[in-house]
Amino acid sequence: MNNIMNKLKILADSAKYDVSCSSSGGGSKNNGKIGNSHSAGICHTWSSDGRCISLLKILFTNKCVYDCEYCINRRSNDVERESFEPEELAKLTIEFYKRNYIEGLFLSSAVEVSPDYTAERILDCLKLLRNKYGFAGYIHAKIIPGISPELLHEIGMVADRLSVNIEMPTEEALKRLAPQKTLQAIIRPMNQITTTMLDQKSLKGPGNMFKGKDVNQDLKGYLGDYSGINYLQPGGFGGALTTESGTRRKFAPAGQTTQMIIGASGETDRQIVATSEKLYHQFIMKRVYFSAYIPIISSSLLPSTLTTPPLIREHRLYQADWLLRFYGFSAEEILDDANPNLDLEMDPKAAWALRNIEKFPMEINKVSLEELMRIPGIGEISARRIVRQRRVASIQYEDLKKMGVVVKRARFFLTCQGKYYGGKDIVAETIRGQVLLQENIREKMTLTGEENQLSMFKSEKDLKIETGGEIWPAISTMPALKVF
Repeated sequence: MNNIMNKLKILADSAKYDVSCSSSGGGSKNNGKIGNSHSAGICHTWSSDGRCISLLKILFTNKCVYDCEYCINRRSNDVERESFEPEELAKLTIEFYKRNYIEGLFLSSAVEVSPDYTAERILDCLKLLRNKYGFAGYIHAKIIPGISPELLHEIGMVADRLSVNIEMPTEEALKRLAPQKTLQAIIRPMNQITTTMLDQKSLKGPGNMFKGKDVNQDLKGYLGDYSGINYLQPGGFGGALTTESGTRRKFAPAGQTTQMIIGASGETDRQIVATSEKLYHQFIMKRVYFSAYIPIISSSLLPSTLTTPPLIREHRLYQADWLLRFYGFSAEEILDDANPNLDLEMDPKAAWALRNIEKFPMEINKVSLEELMRIPGIGEISARRIVRQRRVASIQYEDLKKMGVVVKRARFFLTCQGKYYGGKDIVAETIRGQVLLQENIREKMTLTGEENQLSMFKSEKDLKIETGGEIWPAISTMPALKVF
């Protein structure tokens, strides 16, 4: 038992740097088995109805044959190593689920021996969960670049979501920091996942990016320098999508995601956003995640260990990603040659508006839905409310706040019935200063404390400090596991 808890502690801690663990978009009924996979989302996040949802986020092994410069589990790094047996992790997951600690599993892994060797053991674990223990809850499985197409397909038949980490925004950075990995080996499984989902007509574009288009009929990839990989022929791994128990199941019903590290290799935000856009269009990714590089490894190829992690930059990149997926922006609009990096003080939508101030103010009662969504302070929901209300009567300025518009920001970029509420002049520099001042953005950017993720291994005293005196009962009263 102590050995299992030691493995759990080491491998759960090793998984904390992987952020690609959202389950939005995947839903299934349990049909008499254990657990459900809800489309509202799963992992340490908030669902659409406000619930905090958790999963067991863990590595299968941190023993690795690769020596990537940026990775804590690199072969040459002196860390304690452990590996689960398939039965151990399957049983542990079920016991955690029965105790209501988790609602699903996020399983990643280092590469022990070889990609296929590690993938076979992961597949054995997931099959035990699905078939032996009857677990029908959410499973997100990381795919190791270089595994065989057959293994990838089998894992996709038992997992809800798959992800292959792109690792770096550019091929040059990948060659420099992870010379044992190749872009071709990373792109190939992404390509197979997309093609298999295309065969079963289950592709769904991210957000509103492909609104009005049937991506299962009109898929045309254009990934620039990465486009040398051809799609697998239809039916290559399709077959009868059936599990061992005879029930029909779709391949990776929640789609695929990827993750890239930012701040380790010197790329501009423009390069990062452009790579994200290409990944969305080529592979119809559900999400591209960004992980701010935490400088814990000393290397001449990496930023100094005294460097502050680029957390604000990571946040701005997520906001830019939201503009790509939901607001109809392109990478070229968000950033250009003159502005290769995101403004850390201003969100990307407001920064774009200030650079294109000649497009503003927009008349709230006349512009299209697409134009409304480009006004800072107006989101997709409030824009649709405005369009609906305009069919009945003209919008009054006093109505905007009731519709969810952030009026203190939007007033600089709109007119209502011909009247401008942002002051005397429409000058980008003046508006920027007023927005920063009234929203105290610069003060909010000053970090005043350390923010940590809750750990099941910390003492009750430590947890009280981190949560302001509140402790989850499931963590503070966690009983000893009696499963082995």
